[in-house]
Amino acid sequence: AVFVEALDYPTVSDHPLSAISTMGVADLEETEIPEKESLHNAVSLASQPVPGPASAPCFQGGSTQFVSGDIDLERHCTLHEPVTETIMRDLRSIKEKLVFVMRPMKSSEAGAHRLKDWDLWGPLILCLALGMILAAEAPTSNQASYAFADVFVIVWVGSAVVTLNALLLEGKVSFFQTVCVLGYCLFPLVVAAFCAMLMRIDWLKVVFVALGLTWAASASAGFVSELVPLERKLLGLYPVWLFYVAIAWMILLA
Repeated sequence: AVFVEALDYPTVSDHPLSAISTMGVADLEETEIPEKESLHNAVSLASQPVPGPASAPCFQGGSTQFVSGDIDLERHCTLHEPVTETIMRDLRSIKEKLVFVMRPMKSSEAGAHRLKDWDLWGPLILCLALGMILAAEAPTSNQASYAFADVFVIVWVGSAVVTLNALLLEGKVSFFQTVCVLGYCLFPLVVAAFCAMLMRIDWLKVVFVALGLTWAASASAGFVSELVPLERKLLGLYPVWLFYVAIAWMILLA
């Protein structure tokens, strides 16, 4: 009896196999939780909408609208095209806008929208041409530098005034759009200044400048009249005509 009581028989809970089996079940329950979470995350990621392709870069200044539907990215993207193709496209755009300016009476609505698609290449070239013409007619180099700088100052300040006036009249226009329109419409006055420099006859100079002023004002009138309400059309055109009168006066004084 003493020998039996001294024996310490292990119970079922103390058996090593039962402990191992208990630990295995617990470990399996703990490892199932992260697997379920990872599966849930994968399902949630798969259910999210895939973002579409990035919008193609615009190759004109003001044109940012595309037709709804499939977009031909290869046609609109200009990142991988040759430099010569980019230059030729810009030159064609400048040509179309100059043709619109030189034919204000026969221009269609599409031509007016084309001029709204602003760029600054044409105004820059015309301002440089007019500044060099006025500088060439200046008697001294000091006056030549002032005449060249005055062209750019008048164009930028005049564009700011015209834009502010149109916004006050509840019009819809941007500053660079106004610079584009006023700059391209300078083309008749640039031609008049060039012809006056070649002729060097006072009365012919007055005739050329008067024709250029009338042509430039009529070309810009169709654009400005679309930006302001009809009952405030004259208020919108007044600073535009004043701008071209200032340019014409500079050509006469050169």
